[in-house]
Amino acid sequence: MVDTYYEFGTPADRWDRAQLFFEAKEYLAAARILGGLVQEVPEQVAPRLLLARAYYHSARLTKAEAELREVLERDPVEEYARLMLGRTLERQGRSAEAAPHLRLAHAMTGDLEPGPAERGPRNQR
Repeated sequence: MVDTYYEFGTPADRWDRAQLFFEAKEYLAAARILGGLVQEVPEQVAPRLLLARAYYHSARLTKAEAELREVLERDPVEEYARLMLGRTLERQGRSAEAAPHLRLAHAMTGDLEPGPAERGPRNQR
């Protein structure tokens, strides 16, 4: 694939550019930029989390799941990554796997009342 102008510059320039593409809903372009940033600075959680979000919004759910699991490995108390992982698993039809992540995300944010998807059929009101 040919390099394009938005893949050049300092990491800070590319981070800003990736955020602009993400905000413009150009998720594939954002993911392309963020993929390079994640390789360059793998210890930073923010680029990896935005990359996961770009993958999620572009329906690249397997890639989103992998990035979210990596975020949680690096920062287990990142509640938004936990919530996103649950939603990503739900979108893949893996509700049983999603439920613990969603419950934990709700508990971490202080929202102890789970939504209908997290309650499951036995706990319906």
